[in-house]
Amino acid sequence: MKLVIQIPCYNEEKTLPVTLGEIPRQIDGIDEIEFVVINDGSTDNTSDVARQCGITNIVEMPHNCGLAKAFVAGLNKSLEIGADIIVNTDADNQYNAEDIKNIVKPILAGEADIVIGSRPVDKIKHFSILKKFLQKIGSQVMRIISSTSVEDAPSGFRAFSRSAAMQINIFDNYTYTLETIIQAKAKGLTIASVPIRVNEDLRKSRLVKNIFDYIVRSTYTMTRMFLIYRPFRFFSVISCIFLILGAVLGIRFLYYYFGTGGSGHIQSLILAAILTITGVQIMVIAVLSELFSINRKLLEDIQKRLKLQNFKDKN
Repeated sequence: MKLVIQIPCYNEEKTLPVTLGEIPRQIDGIDEIEFVVINDGSTDNTSDVARQCGITNIVEMPHNCGLAKAFVAGLNKSLEIGADIIVNTDADNQYNAEDIKNIVKPILAGEADIVIGSRPVDKIKHFSILKKFLQKIGSQVMRIISSTSVEDAPSGFRAFSRSAAMQINIFDNYTYTLETIIQAKAKGLTIASVPIRVNEDLRKSRLVKNIFDYIVRSTYTMTRMFLIYRPFRFFSVISCIFLILGAVLGIRFLYYYFGTGGSGHIQSLILAAILTITGVQIMVIAVLSELFSINRKLLEDIQKRLKLQNFKDKN
């Protein structure tokens, strides 16, 4: 059983040695551990530092492509070198490396395809009260949208089985954390949450520049992914709202029409017709979107088969 630990990096020459130094080299149930460092267009000596630490698998991004792209590049490299399980951790050492053994256990036991480390958000000292509150709200919204029980949706400390890693497609350039959860559920993958510990903050987060920006980006990502993987539900809900409003106004018109001898309230009839027609049109969009979704699933199945063949040939 081969475990590959991937570490996306952007200007992490100071923190990377600390992170690598705390990662265990032996884990029960794991026969081999390898590392992949993804240098996301760093302007410092991140790659040189990684080599000095003994890392031979270094993925060089052409420029600063963002965390999501670096994450995907790491997955592909990890699969290429024969990973059975892939653990993603941050280069700033925010996650306690000793807990790697805990997040791989459900995969080793065949109980999960993806395991997400759940941080003790209330106890993280460098998180403001507002950030703690928003983390909880965001995770609750994600649980509703994705129909999962993930406790800490933004956590980047995750483990993936080989099969799960082959099925992940990231469309967002900002982050992968929320997108992978919605995808996993849509693809029938089992997700588990495991409590983890965190370390002292070595530097400020580069992903969350400010709370407002993070909220906007996260909302956009969740809406986009829900639209991609649950299009019929998304559009049918909107359609039903228009149809119900149209029906209510139609009933209102009939009530006054027969109650007052057929006079007045023609505006209700016109508005009811507009709302009903709009609702029907949106329902047509829902059906067409579902057909496109089915086609995308077939293409993703083909993609998975090609990946299986490609990585099999390389190994």
